[in-house]
Amino acid sequence: MKVPRSAPFVPRAILPPVVYVPPHRRLHAERILRISRAVADLRRAETFYRDGLGFRATPRRHSDRATLAALGIGGGDPNEIVMRLGAQEISLVRFTGQGQPYPVDSESNDLWFQHLAIVVSDMDAAYAHLSSRIGWRPVSENGPQLLPPVNGAVRAFKFRDPDGHPLELIWFPPGKGRRASHRKASRGLFLGIDHSALSIASTARSLPFYRGLGLRVSNRSLNCGPAQARLDGLPGARVRVTGLRPASAAGPRLELLAYQPPGRAIGMNLRNDLVTQWVTLAVSPLSGTSPCAVRDPDGHCLVLIDHGAGATGVPV
Repeated sequence: MKVPRSAPFVPRAILPPVVYVPPHRRLHAERILRISRAVADLRRAETFYRDGLGFRATPRRHSDRATLAALGIGGGDPNEIVMRLGAQEISLVRFTGQGQPYPVDSESNDLWFQHLAIVVSDMDAAYAHLSSRIGWRPVSENGPQLLPPVNGAVRAFKFRDPDGHPLELIWFPPGKGRRASHRKASRGLFLGIDHSALSIASTARSLPFYRGLGLRVSNRSLNCGPAQARLDGLPGARVRVTGLRPASAAGPRLELLAYQPPGRAIGMNLRNDLVTQWVTLAVSPLSGTSPCAVRDPDGHCLVLIDHGAGATGVPV
């Protein structure tokens, strides 16, 4: 059913308390602070992101209990490491009790798909560097792909980390992307996280949810053709892309990927399976408990924190 744009936003919480945003007062998305991913082996994941993709690690710590409570994850004290690339962060979390592994037959249009797009200064050099490492597997066919001008003339390559989470290397031509996308090569091959893209079943259904969080639409496109099919590893791939931005340009963006037709909608029910990941978003005003975990219409998880408490990170 198509949701009217004027409908009030009521996010679906994973566990109580449920955050209710009155129709006259929507949230204001300030910044995406980080993306968190469940991993089976913390040392293996840290090594891959550090040596393969240029991330640097911060000291290890136990996961924030308030965030875990919001997610409904208990039964032990997970270990976590936060890693930075440029001004952006990811969090790798090792749960003490794990469920199912990441589905090995996952495809780009499956509704649990969520990737991180890493900006590179030189696609050929970055791809060669990645190819010298072990533990990953490709999604794209025949290496990096050049998308047509109507889709930005970017070069991109999709692949999976050792736990199955999808990633993308992306290179922007001059005049495209953010200024950080065109730093000199002396700053490194891997420059930062441009966005996290999520597969959805329906743009019309998902947009009211993300607009209710205060994210604004920054770009739209329809991506199709041979290069897109090779990039996604999907014959005949056809995807409607909707870019979303918070107020701050310091963090990554979100992209909604509505493949036609959408893929499978299973695999997101058990919170500490390896498919588990979440976006931490600083918002204002957030009444009630902070942090608060919510799911979008397709099950993708976001942790909302009060901007005043978490402007520089998740409270600890």
